[in-house]
Amino acid sequence: MRDVLYLEQIEQAEVLLKPQRVEVLRQLAEPRTCTEVAARLEQTPQRVYYHVKQLVAAGLVEQVDQRKVRGITEGIYQAAARSYWLSPRVVGRIGLRRTRDELSLGYLLDLMEEVQADVAALDRSAPELPSIGVSGEIRVPAERRQEFLHDLQSALQELFTRYGGTEGDAFKLAVACYPKETDRD
Repeated sequence: MRDVLYLEQIEQAEVLLKPQRVEVLRQLAEPRTCTEVAARLEQTPQRVYYHVKQLVAAGLVEQVDQRKVRGITEGIYQAAARSYWLSPRVVGRIGLRRTRDELSLGYLLDLMEEVQADVAALDRSAPELPSIGVSGEIRVPAERRQEFLHDLQSALQELFTRYGGTEGDAFKLAVACYPKETDRD
């Protein structure tokens, strides 16, 4: 079972985004037969099998084994991944694409799509995936906002210049800076 399955085909999304199939998929976090899932969901095995068959055809569930029960072969199924990410590209861009301005929300959304696709493509079975995630909150007075953004851009540019050679392991660096929604009480 993979950690993440990145869904880039609308057909996969259509199969997955049905409430009953999501429930079946949750039950298949562990290998189970359709009969076992049906009992847990209080459904008929035939109804569950129909949904499992759709999930298998979309590559979201895999048959991992089979067993004979009273002369009948019964499949044992398991979810293909622990987590499913839906690519924003499945819906596509709505409206006209604006110029990619590094200070625009549209650019930030494009960047997040790119990061999501890159992370989903990583080989999680690799013994080592050197990576880092940093998150924090910085408070900047409105009159110093441009100064802050300039300092941030300069610091990152200095890193790109210092480590931007052609030798060694390639790393992608993506930094997002956006206004934090204020807490509502």
